[in-house]
Amino acid sequence: MSLPFLKMHGLGNDFVVLDARARAIPLSEQAIRAIADRRTGVGFDQLLMLCPAEGAGEVRMRIWNPDGSEAQSCGNGTRAVALLAMDETGADRIAIETLGGLLKAARAPGGLVTVDMGEPRLEWEDIPLAERMDTRRIDIHIGPIDDPYLVGPAAVSMGNPHAVFFVDDAKKIQLEKVGPLVENHPLFPERANVSFAEIRDPEHATLRVWERSAGATLACGTAACATLVAGVRLGKLNRKAEITLPGGALTIEWRESDGHVLMTGPAETAYRGEFGPHLAALIG
Repeated sequence: MSLPFLKMHGLGNDFVVLDARARAIPLSEQAIRAIADRRTGVGFDQLLMLCPAEGAGEVRMRIWNPDGSEAQSCGNGTRAVALLAMDETGADRIAIETLGGLLKAARAPGGLVTVDMGEPRLEWEDIPLAERMDTRRIDIHIGPIDDPYLVGPAAVSMGNPHAVFFVDDAKKIQLEKVGPLVENHPLFPERANVSFAEIRDPEHATLRVWERSAGATLACGTAACATLVAGVRLGKLNRKAEITLPGGALTIEWRESDGHVLMTGPAETAYRGEFGPHLAALIG
């Protein structure tokens, strides 16, 4: 079976995009893992599938991580799908159905896309955490028990769980060492995306992210949103700020009027492709 795909990215956060609106595309966990392999497959941070809308949206988006697990939300992926769908129809606005809820997107100046990511979830049971605690600083310590070097990250859900550490120098953090420890910490029953934010001033922060199931990433839209929210709650950031990741900058605003988080940034198509026989045989 011939099966085309798109390779897209938002600031280097890369996606394989499949279109299942006209015909169903059954995907097993084995197939997803095979497509995710950057040596023998295509490689991606997330696999995105466009499906027929079931509710108030124009399109429904499903999201999978490289390990085959399904995700509720993906900020950069939402921008990519929004741009794709708007270019198809010529529309300036679109609503996308996700497991995390209905997300509305619109064209922004300079060829950018703004996504309304909705309200952050800040209660411990909504993130979720394994036990009740103040989500502005949760009880996680990394390092020697009497002298930890990372303590008290903020916890935020943007449809997926995030732990956000505010640090003096994000470049010094050993992502490959610390990221998995926090991602798999017992406080996070669904695991967590882990961010390390360095505040430059109230309108600018630098961010490095260890993404749940994907590892170190060039960009993570929901992590940028979670960082802005956490920074506002702790008095470190204004309600609108530029969050710079290794792949580039996103503008994030936590709107006071309705509590919604707006994310603005680019999305691009890298290339169009078609799965080879060994991958196509795993699908369907």
